[in-house]
Amino acid sequence: MTPAHPTSHCTVGPITIGTDHELVVIAGPCVLEEDAVQTAICDRLQAVCGELKVPWIFKGSFDKANRTSLTSPRGPGMEAGLDRLSTIRDRYDVPITTDVHEPTQAQAVAKVVDLLQVPAFLCRQTDLLAACGDTGRPVNIKKGQFLSPAEMQFAADKAMQAGAGGLMLTERGTFFGYHRLVNDFVGLGDMAELGWPICFDVTHSTQLPGGGSGQSAGRPERAGLLARAAAAAGADAIFLELHPDPAHAASDAATVQSLDAAETIIRESVAIKRALAA
Repeated sequence: MTPAHPTSHCTVGPITIGTDHELVVIAGPCVLEEDAVQTAICDRLQAVCGELKVPWIFKGSFDKANRTSLTSPRGPGMEAGLDRLSTIRDRYDVPITTDVHEPTQAQAVAKVVDLLQVPAFLCRQTDLLAACGDTGRPVNIKKGQFLSPAEMQFAADKAMQAGAGGLMLTERGTFFGYHRLVNDFVGLGDMAELGWPICFDVTHSTQLPGGGSGQSAGRPERAGLLARAAAAAGADAIFLELHPDPAHAASDAATVQSLDAAETIIRESVAIKRALAA
């Protein structure tokens, strides 16, 4: 069961999530692409987060194992992807996170990244959670659209009992019929009461899963609304996927934000979080 006094914070590199009233930004492309894409994203994040004096973590997936179509781009693969992540970490002096889909990937990924991310559709996979925890790295577990907030206690238990160096839980919407996600902010509060820092996945929450022609559709224009609501609800971090040319993003083109839109979302969310703490 969950420890009697769960750790209310999660340390990722030099960043501690959940110990004060500062919002942490986790952002990057859905899937790693050519270097020019990552450079444009990181330059903008470095500029806006540096100006606002808020910590940020780069996120990029080396593989997307849950694409709608067999022919959809999945990313550069683990070896090339970890090389790109390592370069970004060194160049920008920023912590890195990425998805882990299989237990056999965990140890190799943990040698490069600061935070292991368990995708929502795999959040009940015992072997994967245990393998991630066994690395000693902190683990971010995304709540499956099919789980209640309270059930995330058991996912947290698996990772922590295996030795995870910290934990964060991420909300990304709950299924409401077909092709529709809704965000339950009462549930966000309930999940926060489990005692771990809470991240709100802004862009994936706007998805309409399978709602396109062989791909997910989305409502990207609602990302700012959801981010503001999450900041007001007390989220410790927000998760954004962005791209310099969203229409041509290799993955999640229907929901990734432009660099300008993402900057607006970050500025507004940070302002709300700080206003509540004043």
